Amino acid sequence: MNEITVTVENQPPRLCPEGLEVGKLLPAPAAPDGLPYIVALVNNDVVSLSYPLTVNCTVRFQTRADAHGWRVYRRSLCFLLARVVHELFPEAAFSVEHSFGPGLYCAFNRDPRRPEGIRPEDLGLLAARMEELVRRDVPIRRRKIAFTDAVKQFETSGQYHKLHLLAYRNPPRVVLHECEGFYDLAHGPLVPRTGVLDKFQLLPYPPGFILHLPERANPRELPPFEDQPHLFQIFQEHKEWGRILGVNTVGRLNEIIATGEIAAFIMTAEALHEKKISHIADRIAAGRDRIRVILIAGPSSSGKTTFAKRLTTHLRVNGLRPITLSTDDYFVGLERNPVGPDGQPDFEHLEAVDLELFNRDLLALSEGAEIELPRYDFAQKRRVYKGERLRMEPDQMLIIEGIHGLNPRLTHKVPAERKFKIYISALTQLGIDSNNRISTTDNRLMRRLVRDHTFRGHSPLQTLRLWPAVRQGEKTWIFPFQREADATFNSALDYELAVLKPLVEPLLMQIKPSDPEYAEARRLSEFLLNFIATSERYVPGTSILREYIGHSSFRY
Repeated sequence: MNEITVTVENQPPRLCPEGLEVGKLLPAPAAPDGLPYIVALVNNDVVSLSYPLTVNCTVRFQTRADAHGWRVYRRSLCFLLARVVHELFPEAAFSVEHSFGPGLYCAFNRDPRRPEGIRPEDLGLLAARMEELVRRDVPIRRRKIAFTDAVKQFETSGQYHKLHLLAYRNPPRVVLHECEGFYDLAHGPLVPRTGVLDKFQLLPYPPGFILHLPERANPRELPPFEDQPHLFQIFQEHKEWGRILGVNTVGRLNEIIATGEIAAFIMTAEALHEKKISHIADRIAAGRDRIRVILIAGPSSSGKTTFAKRLTTHLRVNGLRPITLSTDDYFVGLERNPVGPDGQPDFEHLEAVDLELFNRDLLALSEGAEIELPRYDFAQKRRVYKGERLRMEPDQMLIIEGIHGLNPRLTHKVPAERKFKIYISALTQLGIDSNNRISTTDNRLMRRLVRDHTFRGHSPLQTLRLWPAVRQGEKTWIFPFQREADATFNSALDYELAVLKPLVEPLLMQIKPSDPEYAEARRLSEFLLNFIATSERYVPGTSILREYIGHSSFRY
């Protein structure tokens, strides 16, 4: 038997037989903190514990307290929930739709002829059955079967969303996960046994329910449930758009592309965006007697800049003359900038902005006074004045776009009635299939990968390496203030991942197994295999997507 060299983290290299399951190398069933190991990183690739080792490699094991382990834990609970729904309510329409805090919102309809909803007793049955499977510690097996056998399996079980995906793929073998006769397409590793899925709740949230999960920062406890009505409203509105467009899964999108209907689909999706922006502009125009400042905030790559430009156009249609003010010009400078835990300047900190000066100028402008505009010199890392002056006329409003827009401290001297606050994110309603959702964070990350490479000269490795810090900044400075919004806008476009696919894939190929970010790059590459690519030529110049792929009608 051939032997390979395997190095398990913190242990000396050893010789192992080729084909050994990586889980056999576990130093103990659980980490020192008591959490069970559920997944492995082999040469920076995330694999199940049953993965056979065939080359020299370095191995690290992860629990649900680790980034990749937590994602596997969440995906495995979705699998377990889908298995129980299929067992107890095989005729029900069910889907895992979008994130909700640390958990996930799920739609359920026992009778598709009736309005969507789930009865408390049915939710109780689902929870009880999941808890029983956890107590029994049932194995979840990864299997490869022939393509034709996979098609037959999903036809027999009535899992048509899986068939839609396979309709535009033709591998000779299909990787599945199986648990007591229930099969699902593999979209990444799962836990080896149901017994480790011991922290979850099913909470009613009409018309569906929440699969409530622990946070990665505190994986032993379920956090108190926090309602997020603004986000839920965005998702429900976009879900309705999905009904209008006739698309809620990747398989259906692929069908539209394959049948040559994508140009009309793109036009309709863009028209829905236009209609929503027009509605927001009408609301602002109706308050023209009191509103002087429009604040636009949202996480990275949510489309804030293009949204602000399109909103400006619609406000002009309403007889207004909006002007813009950049918070960047009010940076305090390197010497006064707050420092993060790593000792480096934290440029996303609220107090990287000179709040007193910013508020003094805002208040003066909103009262009709004239100010001298500062400009931030990024080369000299300081603010300068060049004699530019600004005054707002009665038919003008100030548009401020940036990550802190909804934080009350940013504009604390401006009376609330003079402000109109808008929250933007990219919250896709598309699912890969019924129980495998598309992460809205992944949507934004792929936008950013393309933009940073094309317009900022950043390598994909740099973008992936910075992304965790960006995400942490969002959790600190953006998400806590989304409830402050007077209006919300969902910048996701249901066709965009098909356009981004041929642009993102070559970038991800530059990340190598020697890079710690390889696991993330490989996960995204595998995810994009589900899509048929489409050309960007149908994307209009005013689209938010153009901010990332180029050739926009706007100047940035």
